[in-house]
Amino acid sequence: MASTLQRLFQRHFSQLADTERLPPHWYRAANKLSRCRTAALGGHVQACPQGHVERVWYNSCKHRSCPQCKGLQMARWLQQQRERLLHCPHHHIIFTIPHELNSLWQLNTAAMMELLFQCASQCLQELLNDERRLAGAEPGYVLSLHTWGRSLSLHPHLHCLLTDGGISDAGWQHPKGSCLLPARVLMAKFRGKLLALLRRAIERQTLRLPDDVSPERMHSCLNHLFRKKWNVRIETRYDHGQGLVQYLARYVRGGPLHDGQIRLTNQQVNFTYTPHRDSATAYRSVCAAHTPERFLKLVLQHVPEPGKHTVRSYGLYAPRKTARLNLARTVFRQAPITKIEPLTWQAYYAQHVTRPTAHVCTVCGAHISHVRNIAPHHDPPRPRPLGGQHV
Repeated sequence: MASTLQRLFQRHFSQLADTERLPPHWYRAANKLSRCRTAALGGHVQACPQGHVERVWYNSCKHRSCPQCKGLQMARWLQQQRERLLHCPHHHIIFTIPHELNSLWQLNTAAMMELLFQCASQCLQELLNDERRLAGAEPGYVLSLHTWGRSLSLHPHLHCLLTDGGISDAGWQHPKGSCLLPARVLMAKFRGKLLALLRRAIERQTLRLPDDVSPERMHSCLNHLFRKKWNVRIETRYDHGQGLVQYLARYVRGGPLHDGQIRLTNQQVNFTYTPHRDSATAYRSVCAAHTPERFLKLVLQHVPEPGKHTVRSYGLYAPRKTARLNLARTVFRQAPITKIEPLTWQAYYAQHVTRPTAHVCTVCGAHISHVRNIAPHHDPPRPRPLGGQHV
């Protein structure tokens, strides 16, 4: 059975594409999400040896923004990150850009994304290398980009998972002061560095400006932003990173929404969400009504461009620093990193989805096994007398 978001794409994306010029990766995402777990992608058949039960399983699209595929992708990402985490306290830092820069983000998503990662990583490296903090000891941290607020509004921000300390030739170095990073200093550095990068990009004409905004007006806007306080938040230190990485997994591979938040009426989409804690309606469910085309645009604006990594690892957690990470793991009596075999879909379904008796015939008790593959098909399959189970 098609999910709610999938039905929206199947019924209304063509209308949106006919009325507006859309980025190419929006078309690819809409094509994948609308065909996920349908006959269009093919699949396979499982049956009882005696012919009592027959089930059809259609293939998944595996798109990173698909709500139907997110369970397995989330579990695989979480498995990989947990295997690499050091058993030490971690910090959670959130870098948020002001909403005045949203128009630049919409016109230059890929470039703005690179500038945001570059700025945040440089700020952390420069501050942590200071003699008053880690004095050159190498920490590990992961930056994860999220672009949505709870209402699906554009809200670009980075979540950072940072070790409380770092490895040096002398061993594991703890922060020298009472806190690893001072919030005000980090905010000021992030603000100044990102604004400097934006000014340089505008002067080099590598960023596209809105049609009604001149370079002089944009520079004036950046000067105004320099006098504002930015939202850079450092949460209370966690004793370990397991819970935080599980929190990040819901966003990294979970996408901006799930089907339970959507209700379809005649020509309207009702989207239910819980506002942020600083809202007047915080912690109370709010229902927003949108036209189908408007709602699809809200969803698609958060689809990353192909080839753009929304999660990036630095320092000890960088893929090329495995030897250095293994040295730090010896301090915490952890085994060296080995090759991690990705979680199979069979194992995932056995743990989270499938009932113990799901692969046993309810009539004769025989094991239900693979019978044949189904080639990709653009037309719906003909109904079978026994009925198919679409999972």
